Amino acid sequence: MRFILLFLFIAIVSCKSEKQELSAQQIIDKTIENAGGDRYNNAEIDFSFRNIKYKSIRQNGHFSFQRMLPDTLNTIDLITNEGFLRIQNEEKVNLHDTTAVKYAESVNSVHYFVQLPFGLNDEAVNKKLLGEVTIKDKNYYKIEVSFDENGGGVDFQDVFLYWISKDDFTVDYLAYKFFTNQGGIRFRESYNPRVIEGIRFVDYRNYSPKDSSIDFYNIDKLFEKGELKELSLIENKQINVKPLTPDSK
Repeated sequence: MRFILLFLFIAIVSCKSEKQELSAQQIIDKTIENAGGDRYNNAEIDFSFRNIKYKSIRQNGHFSFQRMLPDTLNTIDLITNEGFLRIQNEEKVNLHDTTAVKYAESVNSVHYFVQLPFGLNDEAVNKKLLGEVTIKDKNYYKIEVSFDENGGGVDFQDVFLYWISKDDFTVDYLAYKFFTNQGGIRFRESYNPRVIEGIRFVDYRNYSPKDSSIDFYNIDKLFEKGELKELSLIENKQINVKPLTPDSK
């Protein structure tokens, strides 16, 4: 009888352990769902970043990312499913390809970070669970994100790390290693979380290592030791979300 009870106890504990083991994809799915889920797919989001106004519109698989510059030409940079264009005084501006790519990446980058973790399920994204770590006495999944060359944009070589809370599936920290403009490493600590129309937004404290030759994958340990220098605050202001109804057609 004791043997049977012991066997059942071990089996129950084993089942619970198996249920707790999540893949990188499952963790990302839960994190996106927790941050807003399907609400991202049909929404108009306005916000201000560094005194520049931005707007994103997603509806029925179509998207529009806008940046409205505070100049006398009423400049609007626009990314849609069809590509990038710049409008000044309601007229399209012809740009050299390299210039257009530069502007497009700049616009896309701002929208990408504001709406994280939503973009982490894009087709060109590769996710790998590196393990579990503790930061400030809180347990996290540590996930590496890389990109395919096809569909990964001009910065497809960039590598990201995300620290996702095991308790509530929020992205509390992220880091990235980039190679454009002489390259570099950044570490971001989220703060000021708020939920607007069911979508979660945060701001960030932006850090860099004091020594650029560090092991990128150990940057969380340097943060814990206070060995990163704070560069700036990433603050998204005047956020407004307008839910959109999917077209039934």
